[in-house]
Amino acid sequence: MQIILLEDIERLGVKGSIVDVKNGYGRNYLIPQEKALPATPHNIEKFKHLKDTEELRRSRERAHASNLLKKIESLSLTAVAKAGEDDKLFGSVTSHTVSELLKKEGIKIDKKDILLSEPIKELGVYTIPVRLLQDMEAKLKLWVVKE
Repeated sequence: MQIILLEDIERLGVKGSIVDVKNGYGRNYLIPQEKALPATPHNIEKFKHLKDTEELRRSRERAHASNLLKKIESLSLTAVAKAGEDDKLFGSVTSHTVSELLKKEGIKIDKKDILLSEPIKELGVYTIPVRLLQDMEAKLKLWVVKE
């Protein structure tokens, strides 16, 4: 039986490939679990169309992310915080704080995509990685200054 894989399956193939499997494996497992479609001419055409629209969507996302990358890397944000005499902050600057600063600049980034290894607790200048896509990161410059 020939099937079209709808996702990557270890030892079988990658998404979009047409592979031969035993009838029972295809009918009883892969197709009911929506991991594959029977390789009929109609399904092959349908999958080609879906693949084309997915590629178009990805290229649009990548273009948007590259524009956002340029915009973020040209920014220099300032976080104002209360600090003691030894330049230690009373609180901390977190990814949520950075997300709010970006929102004020008109850039909406989820706090999960701001990759701070730990909260910032001292005054200074920091370079913070911001994930835009799975394989694309921007470097944001953040100044933490005393109030």
